[in-house]
Amino acid sequence: MHEPDPDTHEPRPSRSQKRRDALAMLGLAEQLVALSPGRLERIDLPEDVRHEIANVRSMRAHGARKRQMAFLAKRMRNHGDDAFAAALAELGEDRAASRREQAAMQRLETLRERLLTEGDAALAELVDACPDIDRQALRSLIRRARSERADNKPPRAYHALFRMLRDNIDTP
Repeated sequence: MHEPDPDTHEPRPSRSQKRRDALAMLGLAEQLVALSPGRLERIDLPEDVRHEIANVRSMRAHGARKRQMAFLAKRMRNHGDDAFAAALAELGEDRAASRREQAAMQRLETLRERLLTEGDAALAELVDACPDIDRQALRSLIRRARSERADNKPPRAYHALFRMLRDNIDTP
């Protein structure tokens, strides 16, 4: 068992726990450095942490960047976990939104492939689901995309078909 802290009489965290906490803070520091400047501005961070993030971004040498990243994590640990709760929440929301967006794009890509391979059956399902879609333009794009694929030409109509689907279908 761990010795209690003489001041508070509560057990002190183990060395392993301290290391896990330090590595978690280093991971958060890496995520903050990777954020775009605009997104970083929206997060409430202490000024010295913002300054250190700018320092890390300016470094190109691997060793120096690694040392500066460790120093940034140390600065963040000195502020405590509560100072970065908003940053963690922001990063979590961004990840969830990114996953939803990727899933929606994959559904559109799957639909585009179905339109190109299955033909009229997939087109009928799409028209039933989206009655406002321009059927004639859709058929033309499908025909041109198939032709481009068969002739091994650049996929202009293929991309235009994706844009048309994206603009006309509500993806959650």
